[in-house]
Amino acid sequence: MEHVDAVVVGSGFGGAVAAYRLAEAGLSVVVLERGRPYPPGSFPRSPSELGQAFWDPSEGLHGLFDVWSFRDCDSVVSSGLGGGSLIYANVLLRKEESWFVRDEPLPGGGHESWPVTRADLDPHYDVVERMIGATPYPLGHPGYDDTLKTLAMRDAAAELGLDWRLPPLAVSFAPSPGAEPGLGLPIVDPVYGNAHGVPRRTCRLCGECDIGCNDGAKNSLDHTYLAAARRNGADLRTLHEVRAIRPSVGGGYDVDYVEHMPRAENEDRPRRERWTGPHTISCDRLVLAAGTYGTTSLLLKNRARFPRLSEALGTRYSGNGDMLSFLLRAKDRTRTRPINASRGPVITSAIRLADGDEGRGAYIEDGGYPSFVDFLVEGANVGSELGRAARFLLERLRGIVTHDTNLSAEIAGLIGPGELSGSSLPLLGMGRDVPDGELRLRDGRLDVVWTAETSEEYFDRVRSTMRRISDVLGAEYADSPSWRRKRVMTVHPLGGAPMGRHPGEGVCDAYGEVFGHPGLYIADGAAMPGPVGANPALTIAALSDRMSTRILENRRTAALEVPRAKAAVPAWDAGSPGDPTSLWFVEEMRGSLAVGRSDPHSRMGTSEAGQFMFRLTITADDVQRFLTEPEHQARAEGWIEAEMCGGRRPVTSGWFNLFVPGDSPDRREMRYRLHFWDSENRPRTLAGWKDVHHGPPTRLWLDTSTLYARLLEGHVEEGADDDAKAIAAGTLHILPTDLVKMLTTFRTAGPDGPSSLARFCGFFLGELWEIYRPRHGS
Repeated sequence: MEHVDAVVVGSGFGGAVAAYRLAEAGLSVVVLERGRPYPPGSFPRSPSELGQAFWDPSEGLHGLFDVWSFRDCDSVVSSGLGGGSLIYANVLLRKEESWFVRDEPLPGGGHESWPVTRADLDPHYDVVERMIGATPYPLGHPGYDDTLKTLAMRDAAAELGLDWRLPPLAVSFAPSPGAEPGLGLPIVDPVYGNAHGVPRRTCRLCGECDIGCNDGAKNSLDHTYLAAARRNGADLRTLHEVRAIRPSVGGGYDVDYVEHMPRAENEDRPRRERWTGPHTISCDRLVLAAGTYGTTSLLLKNRARFPRLSEALGTRYSGNGDMLSFLLRAKDRTRTRPINASRGPVITSAIRLADGDEGRGAYIEDGGYPSFVDFLVEGANVGSELGRAARFLLERLRGIVTHDTNLSAEIAGLIGPGELSGSSLPLLGMGRDVPDGELRLRDGRLDVVWTAETSEEYFDRVRSTMRRISDVLGAEYADSPSWRRKRVMTVHPLGGAPMGRHPGEGVCDAYGEVFGHPGLYIADGAAMPGPVGANPALTIAALSDRMSTRILENRRTAALEVPRAKAAVPAWDAGSPGDPTSLWFVEEMRGSLAVGRSDPHSRMGTSEAGQFMFRLTITADDVQRFLTEPEHQARAEGWIEAEMCGGRRPVTSGWFNLFVPGDSPDRREMRYRLHFWDSENRPRTLAGWKDVHHGPPTRLWLDTSTLYARLLEGHVEEGADDDAKAIAAGTLHILPTDLVKMLTTFRTAGPDGPSSLARFCGFFLGELWEIYRPRHGS
C-alpha cells in the first residue's frame, strides 16, 4: 500500500493552504482532487462547452460546476484544481471581530459558539493575504475610475449613510507587486513558478470571474498555494475522487479513491461513468478539505468506522446569508448614465451592515456578469417578467442555476429585452443567517434540512437595504425568482462538522483536529460553527494556516521528546499472534526514455528522449512468504510521471520481484511491472529490470541503482513483452539522496515486526554477498 505523511482531500482554500504548509516543511503530501486542472484559456465559453461544464460523473460529466438541489435550498460549488477559488468572486474580507460570537442561542436549542477569536486569526489572515496577493480595486487609477457600478454603490451608500468600502480582491491588476495597474499586461511569474506553464495577463475587466478566468488574472489557488505546494514536492492528483476513509491498523488513516477517466475530446459518443480503482493510500495525517458537502458526506457515510465521532456531526449548517437580487434599469446617482455591470471584476465594492437594533450583520456587494452576456441579452425576446421568470425556473431545473457563479444564465433569462443589458445591476448579499440546518443521509445520499424561516429577520433587513439602494439609483427592484418561493440559493454552504470546545459542542477542536481521532483534520467550510458573515474564503484559508502551524509544532515537539522518553515510536504494529507480518518501503527512480527505441541498451532509434520517473510503495503482505517463494513478489503502488504519458499518472496495478534467479547461478534480477493509463486513457506498461551479476564489488552500486526500462503499449503480462509494441526505452536511476530517503521509509505491521525486518535485511545482504563475493581464481 502506498504510504505518505499526509493526504489532503480537496484543493480548495483549506486543502491548498494545508498542502503548501506541510510540503514546505518537508512532509510527503498527496492532494486528491476529484476535478480537472483548468489552465488559463481552458474554461468553457461556447454553448456546447457550457452544456458539458457540470459535475456528474455518472452521466459522463466532469465539469466545473457542481449543482446541489435539496428540498429547501439549492447550492453551487466547484470541482477542479483550486476548488472554489476557480469560480468565486475574489473577495478576501476578514470576519468581523464581533461576529466571533460565544454561546449565542439558536432557535431550536444549542448555541452558535466560535472557539477562536479575531486575534487568533489575524496573523494567519496576514499570511494568506500576502500569499494570494490581495489588493483593492484600483478605482482611483486611469482606466478604472469610470467603473459605473462601483461609483453607483459608493454614491448610494453615501446618500443612505451606509459603510462603503473597496474590499481586498485576489486579482492581478498590475503585472507585479508595486507596479502600476494596466489592462491585459503580462503577469510576472512568482518565485515558485507557473503551475500550468501558460502565460497570464492582468484583469481586462471582462466580468468573467465566476465562470473561470481565461486570462489567469484571478490569483486562484492553482496560481498561488497549489503552485507553491507542487514546487515543494506535493503530489497533486486530479480526477481522483475519495470514496471511503478509515483508521489504519497501527495508526494513521487509509483512504480509498477512484480515478475518473473522462471521454477523450475526439470521442463523439458520450459514455457513462468510467474510472479505475478503488485504490488505497495510507497516511499519518488525513486532512479533509472536500468542501462542506464533500467532507460532511464522507464522514456521514463512514461514521461506523469512526465510533467516537461527535453527535454534532451534520449540525450547524447555514448558507452564510447568501441572497441575490437585481436592480433593473439602474443609473448612476445623477440618473443620466445607465450602469454597465459587465465592466470590471464581478465584485468591486461592498456595503457593511453592522449588528444592531435592525438585526444581524451583513454585507451587500455589487455584482457583475460577463460582457458577452450583453450580446445574449440583446438577442433575447423573452416577453413579460412572468415569462422571463418561468424561463429561468425551467433552466434551473435543467441544472443552470447559480448565485455567485454562472450569473450570465440567470441574468440573460431575467432581464430580457436588450435595452436592459447595460443597466441591470445584480446585488449580492451575505451575512449572519441562523446556522440551525442539518446535513444528513437520506437513502444513502446527502440531504439538507434547513429553511429561511428562522433567518427571516436577517433576510428582510438585507432585502430592505437593497430596495433603498435601488431607489437611490432609480431602478426597479427584483428578487431572485427562487426567493419568491422562500427558497435559498447559496454558493457558501457552511457547517456539518463544526469546531467546538469539546465533543459535545463540535466535531473538531479549534485547530480542526477531530475529537477522538488524532491526525484527522477538517480544513474547509464544514468546520465553521456558524456563518462567517463576510465571504468565507479568507477565513477558511486562515484557519487552515493556523491548523498547519499546530500540526508542524506538534511534529517538532514529538521529535524532541523521543530521546528524552527513551522510547521511539516503533516502525511496526504489534498485530495479533498468528497474523502475517507485512513490510513496505518507498522507492523513487528517475531518468529518461527515448521514443522509438525498444532496447534500453541500444542507441538505435530516435534521439528524442523524455524525462521519466516513478515513486512506488513496495509492499510484501506476508514477509515470510515473500522470502521463501522463489519469485519474491511484492505489490508496487504509486505513480509514474512523464510528459510522453501526459504528466503524472497513478499505477493501477504493479509488481516488484526481488532477486529473481537469472540465467546463471551468479546472476539475479530485480523486476518491475507497472500498469497504468496515460492522459488519453490508453493502457500502458512500464517493464523494467535491474541486472545484478557477479563482478568487482565496485559494480554493486551501479547494478542495484540502474533500472533498464521499456514503455509498452497495452497492459502487458509477465512473459508477453516480446509480443508487445515498445513505445520507448531507456534507463532510470536511484540517486544517493533518494536512497537515504528510502532507507527511512521501511515499515512493518504485524506480530513479528522487528524480526521480520531483520530477516528481510539478512536476505537482501546475503544475496548481494552471494553475487559479489570473491571467487577463487577470479
